[in-house]
Amino acid sequence: MINIAVFASGTGSNFEAICKHIESGYLKAKIKLVVSDCMYAPVIEKAKQRNIEVFSFHSKDYQTKSEYEKKIKEKCIALEIDYIVLAGYMRMIGEELLTAYPRKIINIHPSLLPSFKGKGAIEQALDYGVKVTGVTIHFIDQNMDEGEIIAQYPLNIEHKSKDEVIQAIHAIEHEFYSKTLKKIWEDGYEKSTN
Repeated sequence: MINIAVFASGTGSNFEAICKHIESGYLKAKIKLVVSDCMYAPVIEKAKQRNIEVFSFHSKDYQTKSEYEKKIKEKCIALEIDYIVLAGYMRMIGEELLTAYPRKIINIHPSLLPSFKGKGAIEQALDYGVKVTGVTIHFIDQNMDEGEIIAQYPLNIEHKSKDEVIQAIHAIEHEFYSKTLKKIWEDGYEKSTN
């Protein structure tokens, strides 16, 4: 059984999707910790409802990133976490966690990286006028959205409104993340496209 920590800053829709895939038996994993940098994020309540331990923090309460990441690392080690899964976590991962979990921190991003990094990736794609965007799952490194790509899923957005694109991206994320995690954990990591 794989033990995971899910890091999230917002509503936790990807967290919920992963939970459902675990509860159905599709994913052989256990979420043992939810980490949030937003004390009032809805994901916290969703985790508590499932009796999952939560560590939430306000970065301004710490002098450095290393200081709060040390606390997170201690929790992860105590709970025997194998992988860290980022699900809408809006903070860069620092050296403390990168060193403790090399090639074990996975992120999902709503574009076909390396295009449209950072916040507002869907809006960036629409503003640029691309006909195809999608979802990327990648390992985290010290740079924003530059880690090794694990898998990508393309989406044709021609003639779609912003709301339609957002809905379609979320629908892909909620299935594709778990599908990719399953491949990593059960079959070993290999690069793949959908």
